[in-house]
Amino acid sequence: MTKTNGDKPTNYEAELWQMADALRGSMDAAEYKHVVLGLIFLKYISDAFEEMYTRLKGEIAEGADPEDPDEYRAENIFWVPPEARWANLQAQARQPTIGQVVDDAMVAIERDNEALKNVLPKDYARQALDQTRLG
Repeated sequence: MTKTNGDKPTNYEAELWQMADALRGSMDAAEYKHVVLGLIFLKYISDAFEEMYTRLKGEIAEGADPEDPDEYRAENIFWVPPEARWANLQAQARQPTIGQVVDDAMVAIERDNEALKNVLPKDYARQALDQTRLG
């Protein structure tokens, strides 16, 4: 899929593949897919949450509360607690503890979203996973 960004064409598939390959390193593909899929899911729900959060901030005068989990559940959007929001993860990406930060984010999301109880991966802090690459 090629998109244009002004005058420069951008091939998102190639960019994603390049980033994924850099993260993978020498990791086995069977193990690697679990790492990547968990991060993709986390990014996806964070993006949906942020879109709704922005909308709710604009509706505060009408009584909307961007920090009320029920506002999100009413729209079938997962509530993402502050510690699990993508901006928080990005801010800590270069820390040597990023794996634990991601694990804690997954735990927080499961805690606050009954439908996700015990289904998200929580093994990003393991020693075998290069924390620099993960960041």
